[in-house]
Amino acid sequence: MSSNQDEDYRAVNRNSWNQRTAVHIDSEFYDNKSFIAGRNSLKNIELKLLGNVEGKRILHLQCHFGQDSISLARLGAEVTGVDLSDKAIIEARALAKTVGVDCRFICSDLFELPDQLNETFDVVFTTYGTIAWLPDLDKWASIVSRFLKPGGQFVFVEFHPVVWMFDDDLKEVAYSYFQADPIVEIEAGTYANKEANINQKCITWNHGIGEVVTALLKQNIQIKSLEEFDYANYPALANAEEFEPGKYRVKHFGNKIPLLYAIEGQKAV
Repeated sequence: MSSNQDEDYRAVNRNSWNQRTAVHIDSEFYDNKSFIAGRNSLKNIELKLLGNVEGKRILHLQCHFGQDSISLARLGAEVTGVDLSDKAIIEARALAKTVGVDCRFICSDLFELPDQLNETFDVVFTTYGTIAWLPDLDKWASIVSRFLKPGGQFVFVEFHPVVWMFDDDLKEVAYSYFQADPIVEIEAGTYANKEANINQKCITWNHGIGEVVTALLKQNIQIKSLEEFDYANYPALANAEEFEPGKYRVKHFGNKIPLLYAIEGQKAV
């Protein structure tokens, strides 16, 4: 992808997330009211991988409007959240101020973050709908490694690439698992409110698990665990049904396909 195309996908996706943020901040999906009252937005999968974060310095990549970053800070971590969307970062800073939690938020394209930040962290953390927005996983893994101190922990939870093979209704296989070309779509509404009166262009990529793991290994991030899950912990997918509290499957698939996967890595000393 040329530099002009790079600039285009970033501008397109920033605009998409700026529009989404305006809807998400007041959505039932994110339930900011209960969050402000003290609810922790982190899910059991990542909490188990993270363990005790008290006193740890955590870099949260692609943090949206900051609920998970602030949740980590509430657990005693020193957190820096990063996101491409300027509107999301404005909301994140406001939310942190509202709940009285000290969190640093930086508005930056992920690949340009070294121009704004020159530190290393105990933990690099990124979850749920992140790498699909990035064309180059080798560059992504280099950013993870750049900001992770030797011996530091990488925690990554993501929707399974099998999910992104399907159309929006999860009925037909529309894309290759090995999709190399960008997927360009016009979306009405947003996953947090499908009836929202917004339309935005999105440019995404599907990345297989082998691509993810290899990119990390090439950056000296050792894989301590890789686990797949037959459920999602958000009702963001089409035709989702809650079969246990906080656990969702696609109704017509049941437990037949993976919906999430999680990686814990450690940077070599």
